Amino acid sequence: MINIAFPKGRLGKKVYALFEKAGFSWPGMTDDNRKLVFTHGDMRAFWVKPFDVPVYVERGTADIGVAGKDILLERSPDVYELLDLKAGACSMAVAAPQGFRDNSSDTLRVATEFPNIARKYFASQGRDIDIITLRGSLELAPILGLSDVIVDIVETGTTLRENNLCVIDRFQSLSARLIANKSSYKFKEDVISMIIRRLAVD
Repeated sequence: MINIAFPKGRLGKKVYALFEKAGFSWPGMTDDNRKLVFTHGDMRAFWVKPFDVPVYVERGTADIGVAGKDILLERSPDVYELLDLKAGACSMAVAAPQGFRDNSSDTLRVATEFPNIARKYFASQGRDIDIITLRGSLELAPILGLSDVIVDIVETGTTLRENNLCVIDRFQSLSARLIANKSSYKFKEDVISMIIRRLAVD
């Protein structure tokens, strides 16, 4: 049995379509229901929250899984990154209100869901920052004066523009990655390699 962790939500549906195209499917997995675990032959797939995929894989509950590069950079799990699936392509970026001018003598207040990524980025700039960790609707933070800038995932930039924010710097390309538990890769290498080959072809 090989266990595969899929991220819930929009990215998960895109990734599932890639697996389906490569010849892997689990009946009922994309139906509108609350079921989480699906078995077909000797493969078991399950839905988990995107941020939790690396945890399931690192601890061996899942042999392989699909996680966004953003989550891998933020959590730094001890897993193998096997394949860029090219799904959910977007960028990690710094954004600020239109007309923002950074005063380098002041501590920059940064709102983000990704504090580790933000710290690493601003450390590379030699910038003194104050991290404000939020969960969602980051655009609100600079509008209401909670932060000066945000560090967030940007796809089209529409939400930023609608809230009078603009991208200052896109500094990391992101997409869905196939990851594997290190022990599983050693002991189930034949099956995992077959999955990689079929996904890579498509």
